[in-house]
Amino acid sequence: MKWIRWIAVPIAVFLGALVLFAAMPRSSLIRVLDIAEHSLDSVTTLVRPAADRTGDRADRAARRHSASGRAGALRADVSGVARVLDGDTIEIGSVRVRLWGVDAPEGKQECLAQGRPWPCGQQAAQALAERIDGRRVACEERDRDGRIVAVCLHHGQDVNAWLVRQGWALAFRRYSKAYVREESEAKSARRGLWRGEFVQPWDWRRGKRLESAGRHSGTVTARNRGDCRIKGNISRNSGRRWYHLPGDPGYAKTRISTKHGERRFCSEAEARAAGWRRARR
Repeated sequence: MKWIRWIAVPIAVFLGALVLFAAMPRSSLIRVLDIAEHSLDSVTTLVRPAADRTGDRADRAARRHSASGRAGALRADVSGVARVLDGDTIEIGSVRVRLWGVDAPEGKQECLAQGRPWPCGQQAAQALAERIDGRRVACEERDRDGRIVAVCLHHGQDVNAWLVRQGWALAFRRYSKAYVREESEAKSARRGLWRGEFVQPWDWRRGKRLESAGRHSGTVTARNRGDCRIKGNISRNSGRRWYHLPGDPGYAKTRISTKHGERRFCSEAEARAAGWRRARR
């Protein structure tokens, strides 16, 4: 009967397959099963939802970045309106960007010019703000240290280079020598920090202060109590600058004309730092 053949044939095929698998070497059998499993995985991948496949791509990208040896997120170039935080740090939206290759004085740092302390850290930040605050910049990431470290451009001009060229930051040689030439230019022209004495920002963060800070703290106290009695006089003939101490010959008859640039000093250190020399006796 036909229905008996329909049942007998599949049973015979099944029994034959069992005999064949039983006779097959174990290594060949494992290989066949591996091929079947791989084929099934391929089919599953083809029909997996697009969202899952997108997640896989993100995972693979993260693994590639991790293998590259750099911590943090993937490289991110940022552009937008800048908000200046200090002399070498800005924010673009919620992203904080540290200017690469440069180091500006800290916000509380003071420098000396003409023997007087001045808030060089605040003025460096102000100079950068006048340049880019509220304006669009484009920053190219160069490194990452808890924040993006980047070269930022404003109207195609390198902001980092401008900051060093104007004397408001130093070339951060520990990480790069890209801006050494701009630093030399600022130093030669005595711009910004170079107008007087200062501690390099990286040393200031370690606690170093100007060696003359103690002398000048006394100067500030003297100025506050109106006790600046040293007379800074400028010779009408030679233009040389002399200072006179109380008790020096000619001290009593020396008159100070501020309109001609003459002035009083609170200490000899202050007078010498400003370019004056002790009057001949």
